[in-house]
Amino acid sequence: MDFSGAKAFIIEKLSRELDPAYTYHCIGHSLDVHTAALSLLKMEGIGKSEALLVEIAALYHDSGMMVKYKDHEIASTELASRFLPGFGFSPNEIKVINSLILATRLPQNAASLAEQVLCDADLDYLGRDDFFIHSFELQYEWNRCGIKATNLSEWMDIQVKFLSDHQYYTKSAASLRNKKKSENLKEITSLWQQKNPKKQSTKTSS
Repeated sequence: MDFSGAKAFIIEKLSRELDPAYTYHCIGHSLDVHTAALSLLKMEGIGKSEALLVEIAALYHDSGMMVKYKDHEIASTELASRFLPGFGFSPNEIKVINSLILATRLPQNAASLAEQVLCDADLDYLGRDDFFIHSFELQYEWNRCGIKATNLSEWMDIQVKFLSDHQYYTKSAASLRNKKKSENLKEITSLWQQKNPKKQSTKTSS
């Protein structure tokens, strides 16, 4: 397999073809997920051959955004199936990559350890200092693209529910990110309550 070629190809294609309105699902997000996956793959001790498939899945997981927004993960698997044979990936390797990509659909549904790593990498930012930056990039993207218009209070309520319900799959991600994720949840809950002093968050279990 030509891993370097497949990587360079999709990075260049995403950089050129993604809609500039995608302030969250931009090339930076795919590269960020790839970086997070590298750390988790090493911490979880996943072997080289399987790790390479996770890396490719990380880079291709949102490529479908070039085609459509809703169900873009399905479009991502279609693009992976179209492009990766040209880089020497076997049908079985592409099947694994596509399974990894589909596991990232919300709500996430990861079975294998490799899928768990990719899902955790995809939401790595929830437990980082730059959580608020990426959160509001997503809000702006939704508003700008007509996905779901929200004001600040409504968006913070959505984020409180999402953070409350989310759990990292792997021990590695939990050890790296749970503490800061909890701090982010407390901070955004406090901000939401300041804007809605007479209300309680509409958090529901998913």
